[in-house]
Amino acid sequence: MEALAGRVLAAVRQQALIPRGGRVLVALSGGGDSVALLCLMAELARHSELSLVGIAHVNHQLRVPASDEDADFCRALAAQFELPCVVETVDVAMLARQEHISVEHAGHQARHQCFDRVAEQFGATEVALGHTLDDQAETYLLRLFRGAGAAGLSAMRPRLGRVVRPLLTIRRAELRAYLTSRQISFLEDPSNLDRQVPRNRVRHDLLPNMERYAPGVVERIARSAEIARADEEWLGLAASEAAVSIVKRIKSGVEVEAGRFASLPLALARRVAKDLLSQVSRKAVGFDQIERFRALAVGGPMRIDFPGCRAERTRGMVRLVTRRGRGVPTGSEPFQYRLEVPGEVAVPEAKLVLSADLVGKDSVKLRPSQENGLPLEQAVSADVAAGPLVVRCWRPGDRFRPLGLEGHHKKLQDLFVDRKVRQDERSRVPVVLDGTGRVVWVVGLGLGDDFRVTEATASVLILRVRSLGDKL
Repeated sequence: MEALAGRVLAAVRQQALIPRGGRVLVALSGGGDSVALLCLMAELARHSELSLVGIAHVNHQLRVPASDEDADFCRALAAQFELPCVVETVDVAMLARQEHISVEHAGHQARHQCFDRVAEQFGATEVALGHTLDDQAETYLLRLFRGAGAAGLSAMRPRLGRVVRPLLTIRRAELRAYLTSRQISFLEDPSNLDRQVPRNRVRHDLLPNMERYAPGVVERIARSAEIARADEEWLGLAASEAAVSIVKRIKSGVEVEAGRFASLPLALARRVAKDLLSQVSRKAVGFDQIERFRALAVGGPMRIDFPGCRAERTRGMVRLVTRRGRGVPTGSEPFQYRLEVPGEVAVPEAKLVLSADLVGKDSVKLRPSQENGLPLEQAVSADVAAGPLVVRCWRPGDRFRPLGLEGHHKKLQDLFVDRKVRQDERSRVPVVLDGTGRVVWVVGLGLGDDFRVTEATASVLILRVRSLGDKL
């Protein structure tokens, strides 16, 4: 096996990206990184390390006629490898205008929706993307400039659902040398030279200067992202454990013991504050809001209004409650719990217990629900569910890709309307999410299409729901 392919295989095995014999779909843009990815995946397939099932390409229609020529190049390359190739054409500029998002965001959304559809078509268990060590360093710096915390500085994850990035330990220059030595052609996108794009300024100006000042800095930045990712995972778990002893659930919010909160280590206090503000307000939380909450807890102002919630300090407690406003449910207790696999968690707000067990697909046997709908069981593909799982109440803006909608998203609020769930009951419906924040299951109402069990599924999660106090 070629040395570079051996290094890629080592990274794949170490990070558990692709199981032996896994069915891999390659996302191909035609650029050097994705062409090298295709060649390396093909080499691993020749050594029976994986099964290469096809290629997916998205024509963004941003550089006509060059975009059409890129698509033709990908089709021709797929033919050389004797692989099926699906090309989807999306007017990304129009999509951006319709959705009121950036062209970059619209392109990302269009690509991943395409990858999901083609993966289902080919029965792929993994979708391989060609991001490199250099891409990881660029992402880290861009997020650092925005003032991101550990979550943002984790940069790109090696695995996110079924999407895997096998080249995150390989430099871009190594891939170019690999292609040149084999006289394999690839495309150069002129937009990658446009210094109006922040990533391109980092790539062509900042990082080369940093390398001259500190050789090897790209590898060290990527290592920092890996450290941040591990720290973020631990901090999230530690914050959940700390909250158990100092946070009490009340109607429409929580009460926090101000003294014990103030005595927490700074990093832990900030993470607890972030989680609580997010859970109660059901909105994104920024650093300034976290610091204002901390100031109130240690003796600052007596009351602060945040977007979607209000904090008030009284008699040694900080009460954080939902504020009435458009799209914010009232009269409910927000909740969020971690669900280990295997394991179970009580959700007293919904008067339920949820459990998760990992089984082989052949052993799946779901028992029918009783008249009252409980116990309830749902089989979920464990191949694409990134752990740990989270069980929480719904939040305005939550959406998922339900079965039967051909990959389209649906707001949970619309699901509740369609299924005639009363407004006062919606906040008590548990929503199960994977570690990347994707909705896996709206309990009793709908399974996310990404997580359905297919012929290609190797392992299955059985999610069970029973009434609180019942025994299995």
